Amino acid sequence: MIMTPSLSDFAQRIPPFHVMALLERAQALSAQGHDVIHLEVGEPDFDTPEPVLAAIQDAVTHGHTGYTPAAGLPALREAIAEDYQNRFAARVSPGQVVVTPGASGALQLALAALLNPGDGVLLTDPGYPCNRQFVRLVGGEPQPVALQADDHFNVDPVAFLDAWQSNTRVAMVASPDNPTGNMLPVETLQQLARGAVDKGGILLVDEIYQGLCYTQPATSVLAGPAPVLVINSFSKYFCMTGWRLGWLVAPEPLVPAIERLAQNLFLAPSTPAQHGALAALQEPTLTILEQRHQLLARRRQCLLNGLAHLKLPVVSRADGAFYVYADVSDYTDDSFSFCADLLEKAKVAMTPGLDFGEGHDHRRFVRMAYTCSEARLTDALHRLEHYLESL
Repeated sequence: MIMTPSLSDFAQRIPPFHVMALLERAQALSAQGHDVIHLEVGEPDFDTPEPVLAAIQDAVTHGHTGYTPAAGLPALREAIAEDYQNRFAARVSPGQVVVTPGASGALQLALAALLNPGDGVLLTDPGYPCNRQFVRLVGGEPQPVALQADDHFNVDPVAFLDAWQSNTRVAMVASPDNPTGNMLPVETLQQLARGAVDKGGILLVDEIYQGLCYTQPATSVLAGPAPVLVINSFSKYFCMTGWRLGWLVAPEPLVPAIERLAQNLFLAPSTPAQHGALAALQEPTLTILEQRHQLLARRRQCLLNGLAHLKLPVVSRADGAFYVYADVSDYTDDSFSFCADLLEKAKVAMTPGLDFGEGHDHRRFVRMAYTCSEARLTDALHRLEHYLESL
């Protein structure tokens, strides 16, 4: 008899993405011929820009398909550093940039470089759920800091840093944030960065939705003087989700160790994707991306106007990314069941708040992604209105 190996404690404890069950059901309904409107997926509905695809094709045609250095193509590291200067007035050396297999790869490298088993990481609650699991993967301890709906889930830098514990080594925030879409003011980011250093740690900022900002200009914490780490990605603003390419910016003394980790964990990022990323940072791609940014701004306003008409409270500021976080507690105390029923009856897919925090309170909320056309959003709002009336 062949015995199945026992699972690790980590594998046994890791929770599922609740939205994946809804996504699987939504896809099944679509396969049956139903018209499902997808507001649950955090992925732009835009194709990868043509100049990027052309650069990738050119790289493949000319045989640029072997390994690059573990930290990425030197030309791409230089281009990323130059982009920080051009768009965000941030002085970044190419030697601070490590190109990675997606932002997830960047986060894994950052945490592996900084944490010993038992070290703590302050995280926002609500927040992107995989962040907690990456902390646990390297033996760290997630230390969630609850943000309040009646304060639009704002991060108070004093209260956040007051949650610092004796074993805390890293404070992590995102701007813009998933699921709320909130952006952090530059002053707040700098206060967090200085405070983390004062406590003997460091701030790690997720900027993967950088550029998708609607109420204020896009910024980077790297424009300030305090040492920080930043993860970013070509997925969201640059519409390159499936190419799996991101980057990490770190204080230069940390980079040799991070590069050694990359050599052992990943070998190197995707070579064709890196050649595409070089084109992503140049004209005419940036013009195409800005046009798409303006389309997202109109979609955002369409969704906010529709939710106001339905009297569904939007509990975040939704400054950026492509998400709105709404309160459905007038209709349910279980947003997963609400989303499942809405999908079956109205064929509209949303993400339950349960995925974004570990407290019962998140059952009040749903996340909606405005990653489809305004016409589809308007249709979704009409269907939602009829569904709510039926309740």
